[in-house]
Amino acid sequence: LIQINVFMESCILPCSTQVNDNLVIVWTQLTSRLVHSYFENQDQLEHQDQHFRGRTSLFKDQISRGNASLQLTGVEVQDQDRYRCYTSTMRGNKDSFVNLQVDAPVSKVNMEQVGNRIICSSEGIYPEPDLTWSTSPPSNLNLQNQTSIQQTEQQLYNISSSLILSDTANIQTSENTIMMHSGTLQLTHSLSVSEDSTKFREIARGVVGPILLAAAVVVFLVWYIKKR
Repeated sequence: LIQINVFMESCILPCSTQVNDNLVIVWTQLTSRLVHSYFENQDQLEHQDQHFRGRTSLFKDQISRGNASLQLTGVEVQDQDRYRCYTSTMRGNKDSFVNLQVDAPVSKVNMEQVGNRIICSSEGIYPEPDLTWSTSPPSNLNLQNQTSIQQTEQQLYNISSSLILSDTANIQTSENTIMMHSGTLQLTHSLSVSEDSTKFREIARGVVGPILLAAAVVVFLVWYIKKR
């Protein structure tokens, strides 16, 4: 079973068990870290891994009905792993497994024109994004861009890219559009290049016309590092 959860939200790792007295529930990561344990009708957290302290709970009112699911709050990238739910009753033992995948989708895109550059950026993304510049409709624009990706202490990614408009001839589009993809989420953002930008006209010297417009489409394709 694969469980996908958004960064810093809560998630439920499902697990069921037979209804019986003397029930034991033990949640662990495959790295052998103890996530949560329950026996003698109460939580037993003395040996719980420090990373999970104060973040796990069982549904106590539903254990008697066979619900051994675990709730994990404040999900982090470091929580991404394979989890094992071990249950034991007088009738026997049972193992079940859940793969937790963490997703931090694109939530905001910043895009602006600074002189002869178009700059776009986004922060707090996971998994690592890939960025591609293109024009719409296609043109003979010479795309010179610089892209940087940095990873934070929380293992999220910040991305920034600048496009240099070094050739403005024969561009007939009025706006720049960003399309971002992160999982199932698609985000769009548009920006028109200012026709009265002094710096832009200096870069585009020799081009005659009442309006000079540039278009750029940014496509963010976020691929999951781990296969589901």
